[in-house]
Amino acid sequence: MSELENQLIPKYGKNQRITDGNYDPALAVRCINGTFVGKKAENIISYKGIPFVGQQPIGNLRWKAPVDVTPDDGVYEAYYYGKSPVQAPGDPASIYPTGEDCLYLNIWKADEAADKKKPVMVWIYGGAFDVGGTTDPQYDCHKFIQENPEVIVVTITYRVSFFGFLHLSHLPDGKDYPDAQNLGLLDQLKALKWVHENIAAFGGDPDNVTLWGESAGAASCTMLPLLPGSQQYFQRIIAQSGAPGQTRSTEQGIAYTNKLMEALGCKTVAELMKLSAEEITNVWTPMFGFYQVLGIRTLPERDGIYLPLNTWQAYADGAAKDITFLMGCNKDEMNTFLGVVGADVWNAWANGRKAEKLAQLTDTEKELVESYCSDIPGESYEKTVRLFSQMMFIAHQIRLSEEQTKAGGKSYTYFYTIQSSQPLIKAGHASELSVVFAHPEFTDFTGRAYDETFCRTMRRMWVQFAITGNPSLSADESPDGKAIVWPLYDLKDKQVMVLDEHNIHPAKEADVKIVDWQRTYFLTNYYMP
Repeated sequence: MSELENQLIPKYGKNQRITDGNYDPALAVRCINGTFVGKKAENIISYKGIPFVGQQPIGNLRWKAPVDVTPDDGVYEAYYYGKSPVQAPGDPASIYPTGEDCLYLNIWKADEAADKKKPVMVWIYGGAFDVGGTTDPQYDCHKFIQENPEVIVVTITYRVSFFGFLHLSHLPDGKDYPDAQNLGLLDQLKALKWVHENIAAFGGDPDNVTLWGESAGAASCTMLPLLPGSQQYFQRIIAQSGAPGQTRSTEQGIAYTNKLMEALGCKTVAELMKLSAEEITNVWTPMFGFYQVLGIRTLPERDGIYLPLNTWQAYADGAAKDITFLMGCNKDEMNTFLGVVGADVWNAWANGRKAEKLAQLTDTEKELVESYCSDIPGESYEKTVRLFSQMMFIAHQIRLSEEQTKAGGKSYTYFYTIQSSQPLIKAGHASELSVVFAHPEFTDFTGRAYDETFCRTMRRMWVQFAITGNPSLSADESPDGKAIVWPLYDLKDKQVMVLDEHNIHPAKEADVKIVDWQRTYFLTNYYMP
């Protein structure tokens, strides 16, 4: 049994209704949909597996929008996580029980008297919109809250893969499933509504909420402001390696659905409804599975209903100008994927995807991409790993800072450069997660524990941003005793904060050379590959 399994399996249980009155009222919080009783460990109280919907999306509610909660006078345990969403194997969350009945959230708070409501940080996990879950032990926030008791953290689950993002409305009976292409985002929005309506009972401030995510979670955070009616639920966003360019078109969504339907031998949603989650997963996985074939096809859809047809234009037009951002990217984003799958698998995947992307470009644009690649020395994979780092994450993040700033909004932008000791990974995608969640023991991507003062400082900047809207730290606030003044991104100098393990410092983008403005920046117009 692996270390992850050792940590996860003993934590599984099913929350029950408490009918005998045998619970500690000091750990009980009354919410709209019930009173939930948490568990206290040391000075931290956690509430796990709280449903944020009135009915779970099972049976006739499969591929339907989440249902609002209804008032409930019952008392319930909040001791155990709910299920992880249905997904192919590979992610730590998939070791935990999975199911279609997965729409739950978790809350961590310090057990202390407070004279005012605390800022709230709502975490949205990544996983390429295909895998992931709050049950990943890296997202346990006990240590984070011990170190930063001034905030409350909430982690929310949402549907991923074919239950979260599957276009169905083009099928003969698909008109009854108008939301299926963006259900994961709607789940997130419903969770935020629950937080807005209930977090005050936990001591949280519903008017000081920061969305916080990485990868698909960060992309979600940048898309949520574009959903009608969403901005009443949050004021700030922390986006680690994710942007609104990580979407697909309706035409792409239909193509992937049709491929799945053909493989399943189905022509209608009614036929799909007869299949179990396991039966669909078994067919989906070898075609689109993230850990199996680096699928990266499952994405929210620019449907013109929930997401605009041009998300970049929406930002340029000021759709999120009232939201303050802290966002950035890692220096070697795609090296994590290279390190996980190895050079041979990477080369096969990257060469195929590069050919797909080049087919979308003009002749001039193709020449620019090839020119960029030709300037990169090293092993066979180096050219494509650098290109896809730009194409999928880095150029997107810088463009988001540009569009937000042009529209009159605020962005504090970072560039993360800490090197993993794992072969090939370098400063790769997701390698900062163990830093921000205070879990140095998880070294899959880092290979080592990073400098503790740096780690505490990075977490402190994140928390400071959630509290004040500015991640800058005074000398008294900074764990290393040095004041850190984080400048806003600006259109002239394009200032970023370089997160170096031994030298956190601001710099002009031109000095760091994050993006190739001529040869890769334009690729954001083509969204994800």
